[in-house]
Amino acid sequence: MVQVEREENAAFLKKSITHLEAHGFEKIRADLEGYDIPKSYLKKGSDTKITPDIVATKNGKKYYFEISLKSNRPLLLKSKWLFLDTLSRMKSNHFKIITTKGHYKFTDNMLEDINLSDKTPIKI
Repeated sequence: MVQVEREENAAFLKKSITHLEAHGFEKIRADLEGYDIPKSYLKKGSDTKITPDIVATKNGKKYYFEISLKSNRPLLLKSKWLFLDTLSRMKSNHFKIITTKGHYKFTDNMLEDINLSDKTPIKI
């Protein structure tokens, strides 16, 4: 999700973290009280910072998680997802999308638009 919308969707972020903890993920980092903040990346040529919603490890592998909720800024969201997908492939990590009821169609359309339709969102 986009940084501006993070405060509005803190409850779903917390619910996603609980889901990940129940599935064996450790060393969870998120921009939420009680957790360490994930590393941010600065977009070259602008002042835009890209921060994954959740970063966690499982079985020694690092996972980047993005929360997919309907957004007023789909272009920014698409560029963030493309960047995180590329970053995860470069470093042999994993990139996953988390979504919820009412946002499935939006998520599928976004993934199709940026040719990441091979990704299957985690539905909570």
